[in-house]
Amino acid sequence: MGHDHDHAAPPGDHNRAFMVGIGLNLTFVVIEVVYGLSAGSLALVADAGHNLSDVLGLALAWGASVLVTRERTARRTYGLRRSSILAALANALLLLIAIGGIAWEAVQRLRDPAPVASGTVMVVAAIGILINTGTALLFLRGRAKDINIRGAFLHLAADAAVSAGVVVAALVIQRTGALWIDPATGLAIAAVIAVGTWGLLRDSVDLAMDAVPAGIDPTAVEAYLVGLPGVTRVHDLHIWGMSTTHVALTAHLVRPEGTNDDAMLADVSHVLHHRFGIEHTTLQIERDEAVANCAMASAGAV
Repeated sequence: MGHDHDHAAPPGDHNRAFMVGIGLNLTFVVIEVVYGLSAGSLALVADAGHNLSDVLGLALAWGASVLVTRERTARRTYGLRRSSILAALANALLLLIAIGGIAWEAVQRLRDPAPVASGTVMVVAAIGILINTGTALLFLRGRAKDINIRGAFLHLAADAAVSAGVVVAALVIQRTGALWIDPATGLAIAAVIAVGTWGLLRDSVDLAMDAVPAGIDPTAVEAYLVGLPGVTRVHDLHIWGMSTTHVALTAHLVRPEGTNDDAMLADVSHVLHHRFGIEHTTLQIERDEAVANCAMASAGAV
């Protein structure tokens, strides 16, 4: 049996980004609520609700990024790496709750539009654009390789776009006096959040269900393993995410004429890591006689 355990450090340290993001967004939530209520703007209050979900989401993501670095124990043999997947899933669910609340209130306000202090709304929303854009840029580097970081980035990028929409809506209300634009903007905010949330929800659910992580082609991985010298068959192949950044693989390689070649196993682990991004590999070599007795040899075996 061959093992390759590459316990690489997690991607760039985002502690400072999380601290700045949480601090600025929490302060801005208070500002939006105070001025949103005084200005009578649902769009501004809705954006505050979304920003509050961002604060909670950032806190979850930050906590998970710390937990994944904890050492393994005799009981938790993978450590707490899976916490990053749970945080990404919780982030997506928080966003869905925010969408429902915003949409419900917007529908009520469409039925009974209220006056809006558009000038105040524009100023506050413009501040939101600066805060959310600046904070989102702090998570720009790590978003491609970690859906936990991507969740934080999407939260903040969506907020910047939403704040820009609020500015435009307030300007239109100021020019036309059409009060229905404010709740309509609230609905548009909900739609923007929903679009950004869908991919995060899908990927986090897939990882929670041990699906092959996005970006890894299991067919290509199997083809590579079958093409190894002396290998006639591959079965019991599993590829899953141990966290939002670490991928594991286990497989049985049928190699009738070969031996337990440590050099070959090490080379395979190296290729799987660098070509497919699989850090933790465990391979079992089997002879023909072993295949007949392997419970995992069936195509449908799990």
